[in-house]
Amino acid sequence: MTTSSLFDRLATAGLRPLQIRGRQLLPIVQGGMGVGISAHRLAGSVAAQGAWGTIASVDLRRHHPDLMARSEGMRDSDENKKTVIQQANQEALAREIRQAREIAGGRGVLAVNVMRAVSDYAASVRTALQEGVDALVVGAGLPLDLPELAQDHPDTALVPILSDARGVALLWRKWERRQRLPSAIIIEHPGHAAGHLGAARVADLGDARFDFETVLPAVRQLIRDAGVEGQVPLIAAGGVRSCEDIQRLQSLGADAAQLGTAFVATEECDAHPNFKQVLVEARDEDLVEFTSVAGLPARAVMTPWLRKYLKAEERLQAVAQLKQRCTMAFDCLGQCGLRDGLKGWGQFCIDQRLGSALRGEVNKGLFFRGRGGLPFGSQITSVRQLLERLLTPGIAVGTPA
Repeated sequence: MTTSSLFDRLATAGLRPLQIRGRQLLPIVQGGMGVGISAHRLAGSVAAQGAWGTIASVDLRRHHPDLMARSEGMRDSDENKKTVIQQANQEALAREIRQAREIAGGRGVLAVNVMRAVSDYAASVRTALQEGVDALVVGAGLPLDLPELAQDHPDTALVPILSDARGVALLWRKWERRQRLPSAIIIEHPGHAAGHLGAARVADLGDARFDFETVLPAVRQLIRDAGVEGQVPLIAAGGVRSCEDIQRLQSLGADAAQLGTAFVATEECDAHPNFKQVLVEARDEDLVEFTSVAGLPARAVMTPWLRKYLKAEERLQAVAQLKQRCTMAFDCLGQCGLRDGLKGWGQFCIDQRLGSALRGEVNKGLFFRGRGGLPFGSQITSVRQLLERLLTPGIAVGTPA
């Protein structure tokens, strides 16, 4: 079956293609997942099918043994270690973009997701731009300075991730003054998505202001009032599991849907097989919301490590101290609950925990997962099969291939 046949499915499925920057895509976006979960194999494979693939930029050196070796044997107290790791990560990001582009073969869209909350944010943005990535996706904070960072790259799509209409309106005003509007906007529902979530507190995750029925029409009206209707597509993220989910979101004003966890359950996903198994076997009752080291709510699978941490969390927060030395010798987050001694924030090293998860270490890792069943249940399939399923109505969630 050819790639074009996936587009042939759109009419039968009652779906519209995603139009962005003169490109026509399948209305499916693969979300960025770090550390290293969505790297070149997954992002390139998704783009190759005519959809939107995303590389997560954080700590990609973990996929490159030669880059990891550069800091081996260096003491945490060595002042050069931080620089060595940062440079290795930027080289890893450049490699991943090039490898993904080879797989994509000029099809679809290849994006890089950069978290605003990481200290290497600006460096990663520059690396992605220099490598000619199609789109930059930024979440985990308001990327108010992204137009300045990308001012020499007018053809790169700039795509913020937000969760409510108020946040969109604030960013829109700031970007409008800089004479550059978003190329698209991802609206992520914190009540359904995985990882770090766009709400101030865990108690806010179910707030009605995040409902797609509320946010999508409001943002669509903002775009209409700005006189750019049809030029800024909206992408809804969180809780998407079937063709019918995408149909509903398009009826509410979205142009496409973003999925994360469903793409983990593919052969091309860059994670360890154990990581995939943990996610496909987890059910909603196995998930827990908690405050992460970035001070934001997070959603993950209740693994042995997370259960142990949550039991000790209150005690650890009570003794949090200011400005501890970062055991990783580099500041992966601009603000870190553990390093900066922020009471009420998570008290663990997220890079170590996500790195363990990438390696499939269930007893040590933090495994982010979105709510809801997966399209094929606990079955691992190909990217192609997943896209075909999402473009085919009338199939119950969890039905094996």
